[in-house]
Amino acid sequence: MSDQMPNAQPQFLTVGEGEAARDIAIIVRPAQAGSDAPALVWLSGYRSDMSGTKAVELDGLAAELGLACIRLDYSGHGLSGGSFRDGTISRWLEESLAVIRHVAPDRVILVGSSMGGWIALRLAQELARQGGPKLVGMVLIAPAPDFTSELIEPNLKARERKSLAERGYFEERSQYSPEPNIYTRALIEDGRDNRVLDGIIETGCPVHILQGMKDADVPYAHAMKLVEHLPADDVVLTFIRDGDHRLSRPGDIALLLGAVKGIIHSAADMKVPA
Repeated sequence: MSDQMPNAQPQFLTVGEGEAARDIAIIVRPAQAGSDAPALVWLSGYRSDMSGTKAVELDGLAAELGLACIRLDYSGHGLSGGSFRDGTISRWLEESLAVIRHVAPDRVILVGSSMGGWIALRLAQELARQGGPKLVGMVLIAPAPDFTSELIEPNLKARERKSLAERGYFEERSQYSPEPNIYTRALIEDGRDNRVLDGIIETGCPVHILQGMKDADVPYAHAMKLVEHLPADDVVLTFIRDGDHRLSRPGDIALLLGAVKGIIHSAADMKVPA
């Protein structure tokens, strides 16, 4: 795909005040002149960043279609400042919301991968509550809403619980990096305050979920549970029988870009004044 921006120089936005201030890296592709189409917003997963394959391919699609594309690294990720161990869903949500408000598009399509799917769902709630850009669609890739309470806490081993109590965190081997995953007590406790699978989720827009059936990190039953909490929305759930958690193979990328195009067309058909 032409005109991608994998090496574009980021902007930095300071979020928070005092000791909580951190510089968040952003890469913004402007829309083609005269375009009133929604901006694409990329939301990465846990320990992922805006330079990954899916994020770059999404930016390439925006270039092809003349759309704006907004990518960011959460604090403690990629090019952003701040400590990873200070990270919580509330903190990363605050940063995502601040970036969207800073760029200030009229309409947005949220594209969230894994934990980014949780952030996207919380953003939908906050945009509805606080006002802001109109949310016209969501594409969620192996979404992991409430993963701390749904997927981590129930499976904690005794030594991990002990580490959380005594050290405030525990480590887990990562199959994607030589560095272990680190889960802090603050992340887990904050996750309880950001649960979305405890009632009906009303996004007010079409939602397309892509889920691998060989995902070892987020079981496909989790995607089915999410659908149950979206009874008021137009939801499409696509299972990839041999798909893993990353869904970064060429065929997976084609499905992702097709899903985003479908949401764009739906937004064009149902456009209302922002």
